[in-house]
Amino acid sequence: MIAAPVPDQPSLTGPGGSPVRVLVVDDEPNLAELLTSALRLEGMTVSAALDGASAIRMVRDTVPDIVVLDVMLPDMDGLTVLRRLREQEARLPVLFLTARDAIEDRVSGLTAGGDDYVTKPFSLEEVVARLRGLLRRRGAITRADDAVLAVGDLRLDEDAHDVWRAGEEIQLTATEFELLRYLMRNPRRVLSKAQILDRVWHYDFGGQAAIVELYVSYLRRKIDKGREPMIHTLRGVGYLLKPVEGAEAARA
Repeated sequence: MIAAPVPDQPSLTGPGGSPVRVLVVDDEPNLAELLTSALRLEGMTVSAALDGASAIRMVRDTVPDIVVLDVMLPDMDGLTVLRRLREQEARLPVLFLTARDAIEDRVSGLTAGGDDYVTKPFSLEEVVARLRGLLRRRGAITRADDAVLAVGDLRLDEDAHDVWRAGEEIQLTATEFELLRYLMRNPRRVLSKAQILDRVWHYDFGGQAAIVELYVSYLRRKIDKGREPMIHTLRGVGYLLKPVEGAEAARA
């Protein structure tokens, strides 16, 4: 399954300017789809395989920039898949996913050639951050302006997790940061509570939309307090973030 980047999202690109290609290998269809959707929102082009044999065949046909590989697969274990992939592409970066967190499992995974290791349950934000780190270390992408989102006088550094408004640093929790990042990736676009719940809380949260109202209020206190507001509510529709009139002209 090939998924194109979501329109109007800033793409994470390699040195050649094309979107980063990721292969997700996991036998849980819901988790594979969740990872695929999250990585698409990061501007990546994603393909998915539900077993090791399919993953090996897909890498042979089209080499991705990076692989997210579950250790436990129905037809062969992830370490075997990794060895087969290394035979085809010796330098292909691989991020392991596993429910096993024993030290010996981590050591065996990394010894087999894996580049990093995330233990289930994990946050999507962590997976994205690990992928970005691996890609930059391997030179598949470079740190550039794509790591810093800007809307008016508001800045968000996706790698350093720093936020500023009008040059003043703002401290956010991990969830507040993820919510703001989603809003900033969709400036002037109305986002419903359902969309925000799906993107920010994903499968870790099964509650009601009131949590969105609560965290939007937290963000407003930090982003908009004492300033012209950037976060707006359209009652019955959702929320949007847009620059204060004149802020973009002043920045230019």
